[in-house]
Amino acid sequence: MSDSDDDVPTLSAHTLAALQEFYNETKVVTDHSAAPTDQFAVGAVEEDWRMSQFWYSDETATQLAEEAVREAGEGGRIACLSAPSVYQKLKQGVVDGSDRVSAVVLEYDRRFASYREDFVFYDYNEPLSLPDSVSPHSFDIVLADPPYLSEECLSKVTQTIKYLSKGKVLLCTGAIMENLAKDLLDVKMCSFLPKHNRNLSNEFRCFVNYPSRLLSC
Repeated sequence: MSDSDDDVPTLSAHTLAALQEFYNETKVVTDHSAAPTDQFAVGAVEEDWRMSQFWYSDETATQLAEEAVREAGEGGRIACLSAPSVYQKLKQGVVDGSDRVSAVVLEYDRRFASYREDFVFYDYNEPLSLPDSVSPHSFDIVLADPPYLSEECLSKVTQTIKYLSKGKVLLCTGAIMENLAKDLLDVKMCSFLPKHNRNLSNEFRCFVNYPSRLLSC
């Protein structure tokens, strides 16, 4: 092989343009994947559809967090059961009164273990398999979003809700679960319509077992 500059291969203008376009697209993807940097931002942990994860819109997460703070009361405790985006909104410090309550997130997804002592591993298939640090009836309100629209899932999650709650329950699930939810938890459907960052094929609603502003929103 010759060391002469005359033998160095050159690229055509078309090839150079294609390479530049690829570089620009790669840079955009890389930059996008780096955001958001706030560990408590809704979407900081990407949805994993294999675990039936669909995050609430920022507005919905805010309204549900406000409701939880209002109903928990001063010094109250909030359990976010399979509802990490509400927990994240509570921890952002943007909801009035969120600094006067405490919250935990019960999740199967161990990526949320980054929230340290606020994270409780939870598998709905073992609804009462909880650590000793989680005492029965120790939460002023339980906000639950069962991962699957099935009688089995809601029935098992109900066991957990009843173990955790002092009384107040805010359930977020598909409208098709209304009758079963009423039978299991004595909840009523709210007028408030929760929304997600991605559109769901099933109508989604909120249910409560106490007088709530969400009932007539």
